[in-house]
Amino acid sequence: MQTRARPDLYDRRVDPGSSDYALLDFGDGRRLDRFGAVIVDRPAPGASDIPLLDPGAWTGAAARFGRAAGADDLAGWDTADALPPRWDVVIDGLRLELRPTPAGQVGLFPEHAEPAAWAEGRVREIGARLERPLEVLNLFAYTGLATLALARAGARVTHVDASRPAVAWARRNASGAGLADAPVRWIVEDARAFVVREARRGRRYDAVVLDPPSYGHAPHRGTAWHLETDLGELLSGCAALTGPAPAFFVLTAHTAGLEVAELRGRIAGAFGFPIASRAEVVALGRRRPDGRQLPAGYAIRWTA
Repeated sequence: MQTRARPDLYDRRVDPGSSDYALLDFGDGRRLDRFGAVIVDRPAPGASDIPLLDPGAWTGAAARFGRAAGADDLAGWDTADALPPRWDVVIDGLRLELRPTPAGQVGLFPEHAEPAAWAEGRVREIGARLERPLEVLNLFAYTGLATLALARAGARVTHVDASRPAVAWARRNASGAGLADAPVRWIVEDARAFVVREARRGRRYDAVVLDPPSYGHAPHRGTAWHLETDLGELLSGCAALTGPAPAFFVLTAHTAGLEVAELRGRIAGAFGFPIASRAEVVALGRRRPDGRQLPAGYAIRWTA
C-alpha cells in the first residue's frame, strides 16, 4: 500500500532516474545518506525534533561528520580514512564526482535534484516554444547539478560561484557527464558583484536559478553574505537582468531565518506583487520510500 504524502509536502519520485542515492533515515538532528555504495552520517538541523525510525541502519555508515568529543569548535569526519578520496554517482542521468569536504559535504545536495529537474523541464518547454536556446543565470551554482541539467536541455548557462574549487569541480562534472562542450560560462565571482556588473554591461537573461546560503563569505569583495539582509538586493539585481517577468525563476532557501511569507515579500519587492503571488512554494527535502520527508527548506518558483 502506497504511503500518502501530507498535502503540505511536495510529492515526487524517490531517486528519479538513478539508484545511486537513497535517504536511509533521519532524526535526532542527523541524516543518513547513501551515495552509491558509500553511506554517510551527517548533521540535519531540520530533523532535530524528529525521532529516528531505524537506529540499526546507522551502524552501516562509513563515516560520521560532527564535533569530536570534548571539542567546542572543531568538527570533522570521525573516520575519514574509511571514505574513498573520490567516487562517482549518477543522478537523473548525470554522472557526478563526489568526495568528502572539510565542511561535511560530499559535493551534492540531494534535495536539489527535483528543482534542477523542474528547471530542466522549463528550458525544454519554453525553448521549444520560442525556438531558441534560453539564457539562464545560475547563482551560487556549487558543483553544477542544476547547470548540467539546464545545459543538457539546451540552455546557454552562466554558472557563477565565489569558490574557485567549486567551479573547478563543476567543470570536472561537466566532463564526466559528457557536457564539456556545452555552452556554459564558468564564472568565479561573488553573485552580487557579478549581477551588478552584468547589468552595467546591458546583459539580459531569460531565467534565473539561485541557491543562496544562509551565511557565507565573498572572497573577492571582502564582505559576508547574510540571506536575511542581502537577498532583496540580489533579487532586484536579477530582475534588472531578466525584466519583471522572467521565463522562469527558482529560488531554493535552506534557512529557518526566513519564512515563506518573507521570501515572497523579497520577491515582490524585486519582481512585483503579481509574480510573488503566483509563485509556487514546494518543500525541499528527499523522502524515504515510506514517504517520510526530511525537512530542508523551500523552493519558490514560477514560470511566466
